[in-house]
Amino acid sequence: MIRRKFTAIVRGKATLLALVLLVSACGGGGGSAPPAPPVPPVQPPTSAELEAASRFASQATFGMSFSAIDALARQGKEDWLDRQFSLPVSNHAPIVADLVQRRDAGEFAAFEQDIEYLILFRRLAWWHRTVTASDELRQRVAFALSEIFVVSDNVDDLIINPFALSGYYDTLLTHTFGNYRDLLHDVSLHPAMGIYLSHVNNRRSDPVNNIFPDENYAREVMQLFSIGLFELNIDGTNKLDANGQPIPTYSNVEIREFAKIFTGLSFGGSNAYFGNPIPSFQAPMRMFDAEHEPGPKNLLNGTVVSAGQTGTQDIEAAIDNLFNHPNVGPFIGKQLIQRLVTSNPSPAYVERVARAFNGDNSGVRGDMRAVVRAVLTDPEAAAASGTGVGFGKLREPVVRYASILRQFGASSSDGFIANTGYFLQELGKQHPLSAPSVFNFFLPAHSPAGEIANAGLVAPEFQITTSNSIIGMSNLVEFMVVADFVTDAPEPFATVSLSYDDYVSVAGDVGELVDRLDLVLTAGTLDTGTRQAMVGVLSDIDDLDIRTRLALYLFLVSADYAVRL
Repeated sequence: MIRRKFTAIVRGKATLLALVLLVSACGGGGGSAPPAPPVPPVQPPTSAELEAASRFASQATFGMSFSAIDALARQGKEDWLDRQFSLPVSNHAPIVADLVQRRDAGEFAAFEQDIEYLILFRRLAWWHRTVTASDELRQRVAFALSEIFVVSDNVDDLIINPFALSGYYDTLLTHTFGNYRDLLHDVSLHPAMGIYLSHVNNRRSDPVNNIFPDENYAREVMQLFSIGLFELNIDGTNKLDANGQPIPTYSNVEIREFAKIFTGLSFGGSNAYFGNPIPSFQAPMRMFDAEHEPGPKNLLNGTVVSAGQTGTQDIEAAIDNLFNHPNVGPFIGKQLIQRLVTSNPSPAYVERVARAFNGDNSGVRGDMRAVVRAVLTDPEAAAASGTGVGFGKLREPVVRYASILRQFGASSSDGFIANTGYFLQELGKQHPLSAPSVFNFFLPAHSPAGEIANAGLVAPEFQITTSNSIIGMSNLVEFMVVADFVTDAPEPFATVSLSYDDYVSVAGDVGELVDRLDLVLTAGTLDTGTRQAMVGVLSDIDDLDIRTRLALYLFLVSADYAVRL
């Protein structure tokens, strides 16, 4: 159904014209030792095993090449997960530090003003690391987390300091395979979050001067980062009161009480003092007890934080209060399923992931490795053709773009994959850590009008999917695949290119070319009618390089690719 929705938007739009124009433009030993026993030949993966590996790769990573999918099929996803969990973190801030050092040495004289490098370096670091890092599972899950624990460069202090958002992203990376409690704690104390949701330099009450604690973070840490608006059953469905209405998890009373908790924080680092207006992103925010709200605080589920504690003790108690709320498992677990696997997981799927969060699998509540494993190895995620009409998800623009770069071997002469992402942001209306608000680019419960809404389903990514953005992404693919304009790399960075060798080598057989792209890009789910149309178009093109590029273009702008089943 989601795929039909995407197809309906595309029909009648400029994408069809772009295809027609593109096709027209293409035109066309020794001794007596006994012989060793024969070694049984290693059997290559079956088509079904390759398709299963491709499907898993599309959920767990930003995309794998044909050879990587083959290797995954041979290794098995459990062993692959174990290997990924063991890899060290590929942080982003060290790349920013190197770029700053190179800039200070005069290497980036082409930049006319300091503000250019301040804005660009964290973006350059994100794209290089995302496209090249070996801990590809961690990078993919961290991006999903960045769409839950949202901060954005639409705030001046965060856009002009290259370490603000790169350091924040590294915090997500650090805790991606750690414990959710540590993640929530460190996000709460990160100066980027303190700026974005205004709890840095948040003062204790002074009624005489009409000063009261800022409630912004107190509200969002509950609504978005931990428990959500309504009490949940373990399967993610709403609990209902006697009148059949959802039960709120908190009220304005709890918001005010949590606001008291997050008072007294200011920037850390050397020479720190409360009220410091100059951001420091090299250390977590620091508690200044003189500005922390005294007295007891009444939190969730009857928990009372006693008077007389330090501000830091209050924060630890509040994090524990949120962490142990029964909503967290289904609330966070369902969103991770939506970001990685499917927009409409069944209640049973959500429950299995929530139980993993609760410690049923590992014995540790909040174990993110157990949660990620549960999300990616669930029977619904592994089903060869989805589990029904509502299964699948629309690939968001960032994932589509990053996948092309990874799957088709993005490279450059200097080894750096330089990309600012502004071209993607203009055409696809999305870029990492650039959301318009704390609610991300789209809401988890967004349901576009029509078939999807009528069926009671959601499709979050459709909130930024319009005829303009669809055409924009189609144009971006054409620039990348046909015109070799792969990234918007600024000077003096080398141009980025893609490799099509794995596909040109089989392009002499149109059917084999389409089958290989179907495996890599759509995990064997290409619609029969779409396949026949592609074969018909490609058979008229003799040049194998042009045939390959056109085939790739046709795949990447198709509904079969845009909507992953």
